[in-house]
Amino acid sequence: TPIKSSAASDVYKRQVLAKVKLPAVLGDNMVLQQQTSVNLWGKASPSRQVKVITSWNKKKYVTQADAAGKWKIQVATPSAGGPFEITFDDGETTTLKNILIGEVWFCSGQSNMEMPVKGFHRQPVEGAQDVLVKARQETPIRMFTVKKNPSPVPLDTCTGVWNEHTPEGVAETSAAAYFFARYLNEVLDIPVGLMISDWGGTRVQAWMSEEAVAPFRDEVTDSNTSSLYNGMIAPITSYTIKGMLWYQGESNSYNPRLYKKLMPAFVAGLRKDFGVGDFPFYYVQIAPFTYGGVEKKGAPGIREAQLEMMKIVPNCGMAVTMDIGAKTQIHPAKKEEVGKRLAYWALAKTYQKNSFGYSGPVYRSMSIEGNKAYIYFDNVPEGVAPLEVELGGFEMAGSDRKFYPARAIVEARKGLLAVTCDQVPVPVAVRYGYKDYVEGSLFDVYGLPASPFRTDNWDDDDSCLLYTSPSPRDGATS
Repeated sequence: TPIKSSAASDVYKRQVLAKVKLPAVLGDNMVLQQQTSVNLWGKASPSRQVKVITSWNKKKYVTQADAAGKWKIQVATPSAGGPFEITFDDGETTTLKNILIGEVWFCSGQSNMEMPVKGFHRQPVEGAQDVLVKARQETPIRMFTVKKNPSPVPLDTCTGVWNEHTPEGVAETSAAAYFFARYLNEVLDIPVGLMISDWGGTRVQAWMSEEAVAPFRDEVTDSNTSSLYNGMIAPITSYTIKGMLWYQGESNSYNPRLYKKLMPAFVAGLRKDFGVGDFPFYYVQIAPFTYGGVEKKGAPGIREAQLEMMKIVPNCGMAVTMDIGAKTQIHPAKKEEVGKRLAYWALAKTYQKNSFGYSGPVYRSMSIEGNKAYIYFDNVPEGVAPLEVELGGFEMAGSDRKFYPARAIVEARKGLLAVTCDQVPVPVAVRYGYKDYVEGSLFDVYGLPASPFRTDNWDDDDSCLLYTSPSPRDGATS
């Protein structure tokens, strides 16, 4: 009905302006981080008072919008539970419903993080059928996926909705992130919320803020650097999280040395922006695949940079995938294994719930006895495995720095990995898995694979800059 009265029109306008506007990430079905102070924010009429009431404790919080109408407030959350409601009052009320309190994880990366539970076209996720058929709405896992949106400047809004654990919601969710959440939910018996922002074929510099990438501007020349941070991370950095999962690296294989520099700055920048201190950062080491050819070494350079991160970046851990790659498939089907291995790290280091395996063997040192090299590992309290089986993927070199295929066996007598090579009577260096594609053969007693390694620090001309990284999907990055 048309409003003819000027006075009535003014009242109508005030009522419309009075209704609090919330960002998409604050919505029905969301999960808030438990036992902390979480951020809530939005827009209201300029300088207007905003009241927030949380149903779990019936407490009222009051703040005031600034001259631009923006407001932000922190509310205390209880231990895990729900469902709850939050009411916002700016003269007119808005109520968010079906809210759970639990653990919130931010998940990002390129296509292996993007790959949904339903799989890509002609690229399946193993076990997806059973997962989708059995998905129950009452399972307390909720998922928010940020819609793709590169931007030249940081945004304060994004598009997305919180999905419940229905077959339809699960089908569209990142498989690696979903299986992580499902495992956490099963072990901890509390709700888990996933905030997912990913895009296939993207380089890490696209996910870094201008501030984080600034020290590397002489080396980073991409025209769309920071574009995905601006459009797909910046709008959600006010959301309170527990930690982060990261699955990326393939598109940076053209320059592993640069990747090694960028990743610590990327993590530090996000920790600053989310304002959660040194939050847990768990990531996936890229799987074997013929990225540039079986004998190429762009991927080993990235894997080595990823391995080094555990020494450089505090409170981080790496899930190794050397046993689940595929020579002709860049998107491994065994995403449940990926999610579980990320969860092992979180359960062991963040939640102190796992006293068993979580890392897999990590190279420590080498000793030489005659023509034999013995390899020592960290994170293997029960030793490496399997015993007395010839293992593939090993190479050995002498002082001429020429590598030959080597014979590797975990000796029952010493319980150590011994490596020999007929062409190398005096060993100097050993490498394992140092190719784009190799089938992982070395594990701990819990079945977790060893990370690739090399005992030398020789500057391989073919360790990087071998080939152009894969073409970006959907035009996200160049």
